[in-house]
Amino acid sequence: MSKIEVDAITQQSGSTLTVGGGASKTVVADATTVTLGRCGGTVALASGATQSGFGRTGTVDWQTGSIKTATFTAANGEGYFCNTAGGTFEVDLPAGSAGAIVSVQDYNNTFNTNALTIDPNGSEKINGGVAGGELTLNTKGQGVTFVYIDATVGWRTVAGSDDPFADVASNFVVATVSGTGNTLVTAPCCANTKIATFTGPGSLCVSSISPTPANNEVSYLVVAGGGGGASGSNQPNSYGSGGAGAGGYREAKSPAATGYTASPLDGYATPGNRVSLTVASIPIQVGGGGTALAYNAPGSGAPVASQNGSNSIFSSITAAGGGGGGTGCGGASPDNKGRAGGAGGGAGGKSPCGGGAAGAGNTPSTTPSQGFPGGTGTCSANTSAGGGGGAGAVGGNGSTPPNVGGPGGAGVASSISSASVTRAGGGGGGSGYPNTPPRNGTPAPGGAGGGGLGNGSSPSSGGGAGTDNTGGGGGGGGSTFNNANAKTGGNGGSGIVIIRYKFQ
Repeated sequence: MSKIEVDAITQQSGSTLTVGGGASKTVVADATTVTLGRCGGTVALASGATQSGFGRTGTVDWQTGSIKTATFTAANGEGYFCNTAGGTFEVDLPAGSAGAIVSVQDYNNTFNTNALTIDPNGSEKINGGVAGGELTLNTKGQGVTFVYIDATVGWRTVAGSDDPFADVASNFVVATVSGTGNTLVTAPCCANTKIATFTGPGSLCVSSISPTPANNEVSYLVVAGGGGGASGSNQPNSYGSGGAGAGGYREAKSPAATGYTASPLDGYATPGNRVSLTVASIPIQVGGGGTALAYNAPGSGAPVASQNGSNSIFSSITAAGGGGGGTGCGGASPDNKGRAGGAGGGAGGKSPCGGGAAGAGNTPSTTPSQGFPGGTGTCSANTSAGGGGGAGAVGGNGSTPPNVGGPGGAGVASSISSASVTRAGGGGGGSGYPNTPPRNGTPAPGGAGGGGLGNGSSPSSGGGAGTDNTGGGGGGGGSTFNNANAKTGGNGGSGIVIIRYKFQ
């Protein structure tokens, strides 16, 4: 083998010095320090040549000539403009190696409408998240650069148009809640489950979902506002007034979010009751309780009957407000009738004589039933009213003697919030007054689950309010001897929405 040793090679003429034998030949520069170029000069790779071992400067070559509109596999060192106007798709990252770099950018501000999914290679991670977990980009105008570090963190997001950006890839739902007083906590019993509780209006903001559809199904409890209990008459011959129905009760327990005991009204077996999350901001409506209006004589133009509660809504699930109670005004007045609702309001005293009836429950109809009817009043002197229906039982009928309003129908218990809580009890009916002193009627109990206490006769106070965030119905007002001071009914309790989902 020939060998030539020199201290320097000096170019004698021309502008190019070629070292090496051309194609299929290798030139080795073997030294502790190798210097290429000179100050102010340029070191460049020939057209079509590649490099290895030098790493990158932290930038990518943007592929402006190929706007991406469908799923593709990214290459190390390249950046892509992704147009999701035609629908969602995914970017499959290349196999990770230390220093590998890929960038993506929303092409024309459509990620918020159709998200872009980033899928790592095999079981590699993104931002130290779940092995093989995908990352969803759903912010308008979003752009992110990924650099592969190691097996512990995997691909790290180092720059983005919405910095700081540290979302971890997940095979499960990632969400936050908005609205005053609403909360999101990890279930005490189950470290893989989150519980979102809404006691007022807000949103469940879902930023990522699972590639496994079953993991996107949630458990939920939706309870509407309870109805308002009716007030006693301010006319002669007044009677006890009806307790209000509880707010409608809807529940479904998903197999993905277990670890608790649902109520007997678990409707998961009915496919129309199942809710699967998507990447979106889902508005939550929590129904308020109905108002118990003061009694005014028919024909006065003023409202007579108490009001129904308001609906609660989560996604496709609506729970109907509880029915208001019927007024104890006697005769054939339509205000004697209990109102239909999630659970029905109780009829006022003397209502059977005038054709009045208890309010129907489960209106509109759901499967399982969201609530039961109210009870009826009695038809005799000094009559008492029916109790409001509950989620688990019919409101009780008024009785005479001893002139006691019907108890509110019982609610049902669920531990979706990790503690067993009974909700959606009906309000107790108002009692009539006895003919003999001291003429104090017996208050009728509200149904278990927040139902308000039905009012007795003079000198007791008005009907009790339903408990807030249980959907309890308001208690009915009682009559008073000689009707000197008609008693008001109780307002209904507000509803609640609870969502439980698997997050890891």
